Amino acid sequence: MDNDGTLDEAYERLHRTGPEFEGWLSNHGPMAVESMVRRGHARQVHRWLDLYTRRLDDLPRGLSPVTDDTWRTALGDPHRLGDWLAFFAREVTEQPWRTVLETWWPRLLPGIAAGATHGVIRTGHAVHALLDHEDGPRLAELGQALGYWAGRWQPVPAAGPSGSADAMSALAGVPRVPDQSAGINHRLDQLTGLTDWPTALAALRPATDAEQARDRLADLTTAAVLRYLTTAHGSAVMLVHTATAPMAVLRTLPALPRPQWVMSYDAAWAASAAVTAAYTPAAPAPRHSLPTAPESAAEVFALAVRHGDEHVVKLADTSLEVHQRTGAPDALAAVLRATELIDEL
Repeated sequence: MDNDGTLDEAYERLHRTGPEFEGWLSNHGPMAVESMVRRGHARQVHRWLDLYTRRLDDLPRGLSPVTDDTWRTALGDPHRLGDWLAFFAREVTEQPWRTVLETWWPRLLPGIAAGATHGVIRTGHAVHALLDHEDGPRLAELGQALGYWAGRWQPVPAAGPSGSADAMSALAGVPRVPDQSAGINHRLDQLTGLTDWPTALAALRPATDAEQARDRLADLTTAAVLRYLTTAHGSAVMLVHTATAPMAVLRTLPALPRPQWVMSYDAAWAASAAVTAAYTPAAPAPRHSLPTAPESAAEVFALAVRHGDEHVVKLADTSLEVHQRTGAPDALAAVLRATELIDEL
């Protein structure tokens, strides 16, 4: 994937910055550069970082070390971000990274909404890089990703899928939160009072074994990408995560014990449905107003890199994987829609 060390160099640059900036906006740099390098755009990475890193903040300072005895009280406390980053920096150097992931994945998974799902997304990109090649910068990136997830750990009201609906139908049946103003936390807080929320969550067909969980996670990612094309005007940035969060979970599965795959599918569904409820518009865009896909998937990703916005790059990465698996032209058209609605870097 990375023959010239560009990804490791990029990680080393980014690890001097914090996981958030300008309040609590997520640092997307590690996710975007991993996608760019893997898709053959390593030459553009450092120039892209020169622009992107101007926005970033320094690493947060710690307050008190997280320990094996105190981690539960520190979970989800953003004031402890520095402590969590230090904790996982130690964990990934003192133990095999797969052991760390196996231990912490089920602890963190219930809080999958962390950082508007960026905790799990960053973890998925880090695992993807480690599965290709293990070294110090990539281990450090996994530690940063897990630390960010732990510090921003945030659950959503969830019930496991138990219905018969496919992913596209289940997403279409997710109700909108009544007040779609303010940020994601305000919107997610409304889920507990949303009468139809438990029914909508239960509507999706469940997975009964690991292989089914993997296949249905792929179907969920596909459905979210295809729905993005017609619903992105609800929030072109935030609705990206309906697809990139389950894709991150899907990419993490090969590094997890198989007994953890079904719970991973359930959590990914809850995350995708929650963001759908928070940002889906009242009506889809008319089909005649939407872009059509070019024939070249590679050109779509190159367009995303030229556009430069980190969300467009991440969506393109997920959409290309969906297109490769399904051949659906709308998976590529979704990227063009994102470039229309999201400002360039």
